[in-house]
Amino acid sequence: MKITLVSVGTRMPDWVEAGVAEYRKRLPRDFEFRVVEVPLSQRTKTTNLVQAIAKEGEACLRAAGTGDYLIALDVKGKGLSTEQMALKVGELRDASRNISLLVGGPDGLAPACLARADTSWSLSALTFPHPLVRLIVAEQVYRVWSLLHNHPYHRA
Repeated sequence: MKITLVSVGTRMPDWVEAGVAEYRKRLPRDFEFRVVEVPLSQRTKTTNLVQAIAKEGEACLRAAGTGDYLIALDVKGKGLSTEQMALKVGELRDASRNISLLVGGPDGLAPACLARADTSWSLSALTFPHPLVRLIVAEQVYRVWSLLHNHPYHRA
């Protein structure tokens, strides 16, 4: 199974790259996690924000895997427990589906991404900075794998 985090924004701090790399290293080859960065559209005083978000959304959808189960990460999405997330990921794995998780830029995900997504999940009612979202998602992917394989990392 491949899980891809498609995220608007580039040039993450070293601590983010190191944290994501640590969780990726812990995963076996048959449960791959990767991050695909989509450049943030340039914003100026005269930028049409709707067009900028739409451009980012188009790039996110192009970066998502063909045939992947698309999950929009959005504050208005469904809140899941780790156990619920593991159940859904396990179902998708058993159906031989890969997953692309979509994360928008500072102004959110494009409406086209939300419309195209198979579902929408919320990481929390709190707002997180994009670097932290990457690390949270990487850790949760590892935690989900640990639940699916009865590894002692997750303690309910």
